[in-house]
Amino acid sequence: MVYLCHMSRKEQILQLLEGSPTDAFLRFALAKEWEQEGNDPAALNIYRSLVNDQPNYVGTYYHLGKTLERMERPQEAWKIYSRGIEITRQLGEQHAMRELAGARLELGDEEDFT
Repeated sequence: MVYLCHMSRKEQILQLLEGSPTDAFLRFALAKEWEQEGNDPAALNIYRSLVNDQPNYVGTYYHLGKTLERMERPQEAWKIYSRGIEITRQLGEQHAMRELAGARLELGDEEDFT
């Protein structure tokens, strides 16, 4: 048995992912750990795979968009926010939809990036 209490949070998540590699919550948590370490490219890869593999995991869209913004890719961020708005609308996730709409509004109009 592995004792998780002596591991960092990221190590714990990686350990748990070995047994559940498709778990959306664990994958999201690992992306957040990478983000906190300042490794946006690693976080970006996980967020992108989550929106592709599990598009209804709605929290991903906001964090993927913010990661893209930090990486100075506003047009991609705008598209991710828009995609997330559509998914949250379909699922009736009003709170998440409002957050995504606010993030997109702060970013500006799509025409600003072309």
